[in-house]
Amino acid sequence: MACPIARSLERVGEWWSILIIRDALLGFTRFDEFQKSLNIAPNMLTRRLSALLDAGLLQRRRYSKRPPRYEYIPTEMGRDFRPVIVAMFAWGNRHFAPEGASVLLVDKKTKAAADPVLVDRRSGRPLNECDFVFSVGPAASERTRRRYAVIKEKQFAAQQSSRPVRSSLEGRKRRAS
Repeated sequence: MACPIARSLERVGEWWSILIIRDALLGFTRFDEFQKSLNIAPNMLTRRLSALLDAGLLQRRRYSKRPPRYEYIPTEMGRDFRPVIVAMFAWGNRHFAPEGASVLLVDKKTKAAADPVLVDRRSGRPLNECDFVFSVGPAASERTRRRYAVIKEKQFAAQQSSRPVRSSLEGRKRRAS
């Protein structure tokens, strides 16, 4: 599948995988640390770690020869997943924590709670739906191009229907002044 979201979910779509990456980004490296932190069955943890290794999000490094023991370290691709974790964290706190946040993201120096937003690296502007839209890329298939043509039409129609309709009297008043 050519969709970047579908491709990403192929690698991390299982919820245990996302929690393992979260813990790896927080500094957990060893099998027993992941197992204790997540309260996950050993066979499930083995499968998930193997899938994350195969996907290139974690790398395995031996830390003991006898018995052979390994630690699991995030790769560059795994570290690049941090903004996704932060976005999910913020979304979860905002929408699924009626009792209040159980975990906060805070500034190391000031300890002030952060309010994460996604911004465009070039402009520094928040990536909101009013100013930024998805568009086809240079490698888009014909099917993807047709799909986004329909999306563009729908967005245009929605924009037209949300504009206030001016009466002809308002137009005359404006021209007269």
